[in-house]
Amino acid sequence: MPSSAIPSAIPRAAAVAAVVASALAAGLLAGPSGASARTADAGSGVRVHDIQGTTRISPLAGQPVTDVPGIVTGVRTYGSSRGFWIQDPDGDGDPATSEGVFVFTGPGSTPPVKAGDDVLVSGTVAEFVPGGASSGNQSLTQISRPAVTVLTSGNPLPAPVTVSARSVPSVYAPAGDPAAGGSINALPLNPRKYALDYYESLEGTNVRVGTSRVVGATDPFSELWVTVKPFENPSARGGSLYGSYASQNTGRLQIQSLVPLAEQPFPKANVGDVLRGRTEGPLDFNQFGGYTLTARTLGTVVDRGLVQERTRPQSRGELAVATYNVENLDPSDPQEKFDALGRAVVENLSSPDIVALEEIQDNSGARSDGTVAADRTVKRFTDAIVAAGGPAYDWRGVDPENNRDGGEPGGNIRQIFLFNPERVSFTDRPGGDATTPTGVVRERGRAALTLSPGRIDPGNTAWESSRKPLAGQFTFRGRTVFVIANHFGSKGGDEALTSHHQPPNRSSEVKRLQQARLVNAFVKDVLKADRRADVLVVGDINDFEFSATTEALTEGGALRAAITSLPRRERYSYVYQGNSQVLDQILTSPSIDDFDYDSVHINAEFAEQNSDHDPQVLRFRP
Repeated sequence: MPSSAIPSAIPRAAAVAAVVASALAAGLLAGPSGASARTADAGSGVRVHDIQGTTRISPLAGQPVTDVPGIVTGVRTYGSSRGFWIQDPDGDGDPATSEGVFVFTGPGSTPPVKAGDDVLVSGTVAEFVPGGASSGNQSLTQISRPAVTVLTSGNPLPAPVTVSARSVPSVYAPAGDPAAGGSINALPLNPRKYALDYYESLEGTNVRVGTSRVVGATDPFSELWVTVKPFENPSARGGSLYGSYASQNTGRLQIQSLVPLAEQPFPKANVGDVLRGRTEGPLDFNQFGGYTLTARTLGTVVDRGLVQERTRPQSRGELAVATYNVENLDPSDPQEKFDALGRAVVENLSSPDIVALEEIQDNSGARSDGTVAADRTVKRFTDAIVAAGGPAYDWRGVDPENNRDGGEPGGNIRQIFLFNPERVSFTDRPGGDATTPTGVVRERGRAALTLSPGRIDPGNTAWESSRKPLAGQFTFRGRTVFVIANHFGSKGGDEALTSHHQPPNRSSEVKRLQQARLVNAFVKDVLKADRRADVLVVGDINDFEFSATTEALTEGGALRAAITSLPRRERYSYVYQGNSQVLDQILTSPSIDDFDYDSVHINAEFAEQNSDHDPQVLRFRP
């Protein structure tokens, strides 16, 4: 799930008119009900709150404005979204109308102003949709193609609005207007009732947060997330838990810095750390996080000492099965990554008996040269495990067809099994390849795979441009155990929580739902052959424990989502935009009714990561 500190490099001034025109034509940027856009000319006396209006879309969108007064509250001198913010120190007193607005000067233009300048701005009012109208993102009201007159400098800035637990409503967003396709764009803002309306009413305004807990670690794009609501769905280790579609965590706010990194490096923070002191600057909206405090003044990070977890070793009679997304691992990665992942398997996961790995790339990595074999990638990984003091894992997998399984182009990611041959044996049933499906037969009163390792229904359209499940048959202490390693379709294409559609569209769920039904049907085939069969469905499910995907996997009682055995505050494996959430899962068949489950938090909460996922481990006695 990508992120960025600034909107992608798009020549915005040239594209704004086309984006707005197409969005207006599609009804995505409908103006206030019953209102008509009024043209602002030199004699109109237009002020910032007139531009912002009382809905998400400016009543002056597409219109010229002249000599709009304001004090410069922040300047962005880097990236493709260069410009500055102005704020009218003399507001209209309406809490629904923002008194700040962004002035876009262009990707190659350094804004000719500084904070504290009293200016007059002329230009065209525009609604810029980060990511384009099809993204579902809200738009950012701005003045484009500006002409700027600086009247005086060194003026005091407008007093910041404090964003706090008391000021942010507990309800996230209004329901979208069915007549507008679920959009909230044309609805009057109600900042006292809805958090999204509250933030929108402050778009472009100088805001501040006080000392706040970090709920999203510093990422490679120099941004982090805090919460202004310390008691809102706290996780066990300091994050904000995303436990249902109704718990969006209204107190989350993204933090960036307006100071170039060459002048002031961005602080590194982990989840649970504290951003102490005053963080102040204009409230922006971008594609990769929505409402963002772009800090002129940044607080100080206080390290609260978060450490990586270590799960306990399995006992002699326990089988330990793990799943770990190792994030596009290939031989071109530095040895340090292999070493760190190897140490994690040994030290943090206590050398599980079986490890299902996701995102193992082929031997040439992302180079699209027709290579599909991944033996070099796996050998470097297993060698790193041995070097860290772990067992000499054997492995099994099925090479995919070239560029048919999604992921990074040319990388041919797939799932594989590592297993410790001193504790577990693998039942090899040859014939499995990229296109031949494995099946289930009954042998001597027990279930067995026809191909092991083998892929589940690889020709089904549900797996188009997606990873196919890998099924394997293992034996532990004389007992057969079936493991199905998965990497379901990503959430790419889903709208953000801050979408102008409420609730947001989750289009990617359609494919995962189909995939879950196929895996559920396969498990039922195994259980039909042997109702006491031990089956584990593991991997990066790319969906929540409360999702329709998980419901489809568990349908008919075929499986149980083992992560639900944990206390609610510990149910997460991934942190996205300040929400600690479940993506990685292990599901168990009914015979596995007594187990010990652990979501081992070693990556997702940390600024320094070897993967963006936390591995999962389940121990049981077959």
